[in-house]
Amino acid sequence: MRSQKELSTDTKLYETVEALQLSGIVMKCLKILLTNEEIQASQEYANTVSIIRLGYNDHGPVHMRLVTQSAIIMIELLRKAGIKTSLETDGCGDFEDSLIAVMIASMLHDIGMSMGRQNHEMHSAILAYPIITNLLNEVYENDLKKKVMIRSLALEGISGHMGTINISSLEAGIIQVADGCDMTKGRARIPIAMAHHPRVGHIHQYSANSIEAVNYSAGKEKPVRIDIKMSNEAGLFQIEEVLMHKIAGSTAKQYIELYTSVNDNPEIRYL
Repeated sequence: MRSQKELSTDTKLYETVEALQLSGIVMKCLKILLTNEEIQASQEYANTVSIIRLGYNDHGPVHMRLVTQSAIIMIELLRKAGIKTSLETDGCGDFEDSLIAVMIASMLHDIGMSMGRQNHEMHSAILAYPIITNLLNEVYENDLKKKVMIRSLALEGISGHMGTINISSLEAGIIQVADGCDMTKGRARIPIAMAHHPRVGHIHQYSANSIEAVNYSAGKEKPVRIDIKMSNEAGLFQIEEVLMHKIAGSTAKQYIELYTSVNDNPEIRYL
Protein backbone atom coordinates (compact mmCIF):
# COMPACT_ATOMS: atom_id res chain seq x y z
CA MET A 1 0.00 0.00 0.00
CA ARG A 2 1.41 3.36 -1.02
CA SER A 3 2.01 5.92 1.73
CA GLN A 4 0.19 9.21 2.09
CA LYS A 5 3.51 11.00 1.58
CA GLU A 6 3.95 9.30 -1.80
CA LEU A 7 0.45 10.19 -2.89
CA SER A 8 0.90 13.79 -1.77
CA THR A 9 4.19 14.06 -3.66
CA ASP A 10 2.56 12.57 -6.76
CA THR A 11 -0.06 15.32 -6.64
CA LYS A 12 2.63 17.99 -6.41
CA LEU A 13 4.50 16.46 -9.35
CA TYR A 14 1.38 16.45 -11.52
CA GLU A 15 0.67 20.06 -10.57
CA THR A 16 4.25 21.15 -11.25
CA VAL A 17 4.36 19.58 -14.71
CA GLU A 18 0.87 20.82 -15.58
CA ALA A 19 1.92 24.37 -14.66
CA LEU A 20 4.74 24.23 -17.22
CA GLN A 21 2.12 24.14 -19.98
CA LEU A 22 4.06 21.76 -22.20
CA SER A 23 2.82 19.19 -24.68
CA GLY A 24 1.13 16.01 -23.50
CA ILE A 25 4.23 13.86 -23.96
CA VAL A 26 5.81 15.05 -20.69
CA MET A 27 2.67 14.33 -18.68
CA LYS A 28 2.36 10.94 -20.36
CA CYS A 29 5.88 10.08 -19.23
CA LEU A 30 5.24 11.30 -15.69
CA LYS A 31 2.08 9.19 -15.39
CA ILE A 32 4.00 6.07 -16.40
CA LEU A 33 6.78 6.84 -13.93
CA LEU A 34 4.33 7.28 -11.07
CA THR A 35 2.08 4.30 -11.81
CA ASN A 36 4.38 1.64 -13.27
CA GLU A 37 4.34 -1.39 -10.94
CA GLU A 38 7.92 -2.46 -11.65
CA ILE A 39 9.24 1.02 -10.87
CA GLN A 40 7.24 1.10 -7.64
CA ALA A 41 8.43 -2.36 -6.57
CA SER A 42 12.06 -1.46 -7.39
CA GLN A 43 11.87 1.72 -5.33
CA GLU A 44 10.25 -0.03 -2.37
CA TYR A 45 12.78 -2.85 -2.19
CA ALA A 46 15.67 -0.39 -2.54
CA ASN A 47 14.27 1.40 0.49
CA THR A 48 13.92 -1.82 2.47
CA VAL A 49 17.59 -2.61 1.92
CA SER A 50 18.65 0.97 2.62
CA ILE A 51 16.76 1.46 5.88
CA ILE A 52 16.31 -1.99 7.43
CA ARG A 53 19.43 -3.81 6.32
CA LEU A 54 21.95 -0.97 6.02
CA GLY A 55 20.59 1.69 8.40
CA TYR A 56 20.71 4.52 5.86
CA ASN A 57 18.24 7.29 5.14
CA ASP A 58 15.26 6.98 2.80
CA HIS A 59 16.31 5.86 -0.68
CA GLY A 60 12.88 4.79 -1.82
CA PRO A 61 9.68 6.03 -3.51
CA VAL A 62 9.38 9.28 -1.55
CA HIS A 63 13.05 10.21 -1.94
CA MET A 64 13.05 9.58 -5.68
CA ARG A 65 9.84 11.58 -6.09
CA LEU A 66 11.26 14.51 -4.12
CA VAL A 67 14.43 14.47 -6.23
CA THR A 68 12.25 14.48 -9.35
CA GLN A 69 10.29 17.47 -8.03
CA SER A 70 13.47 19.42 -7.26
CA ALA A 71 15.01 18.58 -10.63
CA ILE A 72 11.91 19.77 -12.49
CA ILE A 73 11.90 23.05 -10.56
CA MET A 74 15.59 23.67 -11.25
CA ILE A 75 15.51 22.85 -14.96
CA GLU A 76 12.51 25.17 -15.34
CA LEU A 77 14.32 28.00 -13.50
CA LEU A 78 17.21 27.54 -15.93
CA ARG A 79 14.84 27.64 -18.90
CA LYS A 80 13.27 30.87 -17.65
CA ALA A 81 16.76 32.36 -17.41
CA GLY A 82 17.44 31.45 -21.04
CA ILE A 83 19.86 28.59 -20.27
CA LYS A 84 19.65 25.81 -22.83
CA THR A 85 19.91 22.16 -21.91
CA SER A 86 22.64 19.99 -23.40
CA LEU A 87 20.22 18.36 -25.84
CA GLU A 88 19.19 21.80 -27.07
CA THR A 89 22.78 23.01 -27.33
CA ASP A 90 23.80 19.86 -29.20
CA GLY A 91 20.90 20.25 -31.59
CA CYS A 92 19.64 16.76 -30.73
CA GLY A 93 16.38 17.53 -28.96
CA ASP A 94 14.23 20.13 -27.27
CA PHE A 95 13.49 21.16 -23.69
CA GLU A 96 10.77 18.55 -23.31
CA ASP A 97 13.17 15.76 -24.30
CA SER A 98 15.63 16.97 -21.68
CA LEU A 99 12.93 17.21 -19.05
CA ILE A 100 11.79 13.66 -19.77
CA ALA A 101 15.35 12.36 -19.42
CA VAL A 102 15.70 14.22 -16.11
CA MET A 103 12.42 12.86 -14.76
CA ILE A 104 13.28 9.28 -15.74
CA ALA A 105 16.73 9.44 -14.19
CA SER A 106 15.45 11.07 -11.01
CA MET A 107 12.77 8.43 -10.50
CA LEU A 108 15.19 5.53 -11.01
CA HIS A 109 18.53 6.82 -9.72
CA ASP A 110 18.58 4.84 -6.45
CA ILE A 111 16.96 1.52 -7.37
CA GLY A 112 20.45 -0.01 -7.25
CA MET A 113 20.34 0.34 -3.46
CA SER A 114 18.45 -2.95 -3.63
CA MET A 115 21.85 -4.54 -4.29
CA GLY A 116 23.70 -2.59 -1.57
CA ARG A 117 25.32 0.79 -1.11
CA GLN A 118 28.65 0.22 -2.87
CA ASN A 119 28.49 1.18 -6.57
CA HIS A 120 24.72 1.53 -6.24
CA GLU A 121 24.64 4.24 -8.90
CA MET A 122 26.06 1.80 -11.48
CA HIS A 123 23.74 -0.96 -10.30
CA SER A 124 20.86 1.50 -10.66
CA ALA A 125 21.81 2.11 -14.29
CA ILE A 126 21.91 -1.63 -15.00
CA LEU A 127 18.54 -2.27 -13.38
CA ALA A 128 16.99 0.81 -15.00
CA TYR A 129 18.04 0.01 -18.58
CA PRO A 130 15.15 -2.33 -19.51
CA ILE A 131 12.65 -0.20 -17.58
CA ILE A 132 13.73 2.91 -19.49
CA THR A 133 13.61 1.05 -22.81
CA ASN A 134 10.04 -0.10 -22.20
CA LEU A 135 8.94 3.34 -21.00
CA LEU A 136 10.41 5.15 -24.01
CA ASN A 137 8.76 2.67 -26.36
CA GLU A 138 5.44 3.89 -24.96
CA VAL A 139 6.30 7.59 -24.94
CA TYR A 140 8.19 7.96 -28.23
CA GLU A 141 6.79 4.94 -30.09
CA ASN A 142 8.64 4.75 -33.46
CA ASP A 143 11.18 7.55 -32.95
CA LEU A 144 14.23 5.33 -32.50
CA LYS A 145 16.80 8.14 -32.47
CA LYS A 146 15.07 9.98 -29.65
CA LYS A 147 14.63 6.79 -27.64
CA VAL A 148 18.35 5.98 -27.88
CA MET A 149 19.38 9.55 -27.12
CA ILE A 150 17.10 10.03 -24.11
CA ARG A 151 17.94 6.61 -22.69
CA SER A 152 21.65 7.45 -22.83
CA LEU A 153 21.06 10.83 -21.18
CA ALA A 154 18.94 9.27 -18.43
CA LEU A 155 21.58 6.63 -17.76
CA GLU A 156 24.23 9.36 -17.50
CA GLY A 157 22.08 11.08 -14.88
CA ILE A 158 21.63 7.87 -12.92
CA SER A 159 25.26 6.74 -13.00
CA GLY A 160 26.54 10.25 -12.25
CA HIS A 161 24.26 11.23 -9.39
CA MET A 162 26.81 10.46 -6.66
CA GLY A 163 29.47 12.70 -8.18
CA THR A 164 31.89 9.78 -8.45
CA ILE A 165 32.29 10.03 -12.24
CA ASN A 166 32.66 12.94 -14.62
CA ILE A 167 29.44 13.97 -16.33
CA SER A 168 29.11 16.22 -19.36
CA SER A 169 25.42 17.11 -19.70
CA LEU A 170 23.58 19.85 -17.86
CA GLU A 171 20.71 17.43 -17.38
CA ALA A 172 22.89 15.00 -15.39
CA GLY A 173 24.28 17.90 -13.36
CA ILE A 174 20.78 18.95 -12.33
CA ILE A 175 20.02 15.44 -11.04
CA GLN A 176 23.26 15.42 -9.07
CA VAL A 177 22.28 18.64 -7.27
CA ALA A 178 18.64 17.65 -6.81
CA ASP A 179 19.69 14.39 -5.15
CA GLY A 180 21.95 16.25 -2.74
CA CYS A 181 19.14 18.65 -1.87
CA ASP A 182 16.83 15.96 -0.47
CA MET A 183 18.13 16.33 3.06
CA THR A 184 15.20 17.46 5.18
CA LYS A 185 14.40 15.80 8.52
CA GLY A 186 11.57 13.71 7.07
CA ARG A 187 14.13 11.64 5.19
CA ALA A 188 15.73 10.49 8.46
CA ARG A 189 12.54 9.95 10.49
CA ILE A 190 12.13 6.19 9.95
CA PRO A 191 15.77 5.06 10.42
CA ILE A 192 16.16 7.23 13.54
CA ALA A 193 12.99 5.78 15.04
CA MET A 194 14.27 2.25 14.35
CA ALA A 195 17.81 2.82 15.65
CA HIS A 196 18.93 1.11 18.85
CA HIS A 197 22.70 1.12 18.39
CA PRO A 198 25.04 3.34 16.35
CA ARG A 199 25.44 2.09 12.81
CA VAL A 200 27.14 3.19 9.62
CA GLY A 201 25.27 6.12 8.11
CA HIS A 202 23.85 7.56 11.33
CA ILE A 203 25.68 10.89 10.92
CA HIS A 204 23.66 11.39 7.72
CA GLN A 205 20.44 10.71 9.63
CA TYR A 206 21.09 13.11 12.51
CA SER A 207 22.44 15.78 10.17
CA ALA A 208 19.40 15.46 7.91
CA ASN A 209 17.14 15.64 10.98
CA SER A 210 18.43 19.20 11.51
CA ILE A 211 17.35 20.40 8.06
CA GLU A 212 13.95 22.06 8.27
CA ALA A 213 13.44 23.07 4.64
CA VAL A 214 15.10 23.38 1.23
CA ASN A 215 13.58 26.05 -1.00
CA TYR A 216 14.22 27.03 -4.64
CA SER A 217 13.79 30.38 -6.34
CA ALA A 218 15.34 32.56 -9.03
CA GLY A 219 18.60 34.02 -7.76
CA LYS A 220 19.67 37.64 -8.05
CA GLU A 221 23.02 36.82 -9.67
CA LYS A 222 22.41 33.30 -10.98
CA PRO A 223 19.33 31.46 -12.31
CA VAL A 224 18.84 29.12 -9.34
CA ARG A 225 18.89 30.05 -5.66
CA ILE A 226 18.80 27.27 -3.04
CA ASP A 227 17.93 28.23 0.55
CA ILE A 228 18.49 25.68 3.32
CA LYS A 229 16.89 26.28 6.72
CA MET A 230 18.35 24.42 9.73
CA SER A 231 17.32 23.98 13.37
CA ASN A 232 20.92 23.48 14.52
CA GLU A 233 24.48 23.25 13.20
CA ALA A 234 24.40 19.46 12.76
CA GLY A 235 22.90 20.14 9.36
CA LEU A 236 26.18 21.63 8.21
CA PHE A 237 27.54 18.09 7.73
CA GLN A 238 24.82 17.38 5.18
CA ILE A 239 25.55 20.63 3.36
CA GLU A 240 29.34 20.61 3.43
CA GLU A 241 30.06 16.89 3.10
CA VAL A 242 27.22 15.81 0.82
CA LEU A 243 25.58 18.65 -1.09
CA MET A 244 28.70 20.74 -1.71
CA HIS A 245 30.54 17.67 -2.98
CA LYS A 246 27.79 17.02 -5.50
CA ILE A 247 27.54 20.64 -6.58
CA ALA A 248 31.32 20.85 -6.99
CA GLY A 249 31.27 18.16 -9.68
CA SER A 250 28.03 19.27 -11.28
CA THR A 251 27.72 20.88 -14.68
CA ALA A 252 25.01 23.07 -13.11
CA LYS A 253 27.34 24.62 -10.51
CA GLN A 254 27.85 27.87 -12.42
CA TYR A 255 24.10 28.55 -12.30
CA ILE A 256 23.55 28.06 -8.56
CA GLU A 257 23.47 30.34 -5.52
CA LEU A 258 23.48 28.46 -2.19
CA TYR A 259 22.45 29.97 1.15
CA THR A 260 21.89 28.46 4.59
CA SER A 261 20.69 29.74 7.95
CA VAL A 262 20.22 28.35 11.47
CA ASN A 263 16.90 29.42 12.98
CA ASP A 264 16.80 33.22 12.94
CA ASN A 265 20.56 33.75 12.62
CA PRO A 266 21.97 35.64 9.60
CA GLU A 267 22.19 33.54 6.45
CA ILE A 268 25.49 32.21 5.19
CA ARG A 269 26.27 32.16 1.48
CA TYR A 270 28.22 29.16 0.18
CA LEU A 271 27.98 29.91 -3.55
